[in-house]
Amino acid sequence: MPGLPVSIGASVIVTPGATGAPDTGTIMVVLPPFVTAGGMPLATTGAICLMVNSVTGVPYPLVIGPLGSGGVRVAGRALVRVGDMIPSPPGVLSVVGPPAATFVSDGWPP
Repeated sequence: MPGLPVSIGASVIVTPGATGAPDTGTIMVVLPPFVTAGGMPLATTGAICLMVNSVTGVPYPLVIGPLGSGGVRVAGRALVRVGDMIPSPPGVLSVVGPPAATFVSDGWPP
């Protein structure tokens, strides 16, 4: 799904979560090398999210799976955008946003 790239602090949801119900979280770590927009490093596959289990409240890390932009890559890792739905065990990670910069858009399909 074409869209605007995200960065650290973007909200994400994984369905189903660790215990079955959807879990919410935030992108916390973007691995180098970086490409930036508006001074923020853009998230790529392999970035780490801090998720919160919706049943127990226990936080856990989740690595963003390998699917993202089909055309924009940074060191072989695909760009992550608002609206992307990326298989990331235990479920499918939905990227909610907000975008890192509204003046950058990626029109490539997943």
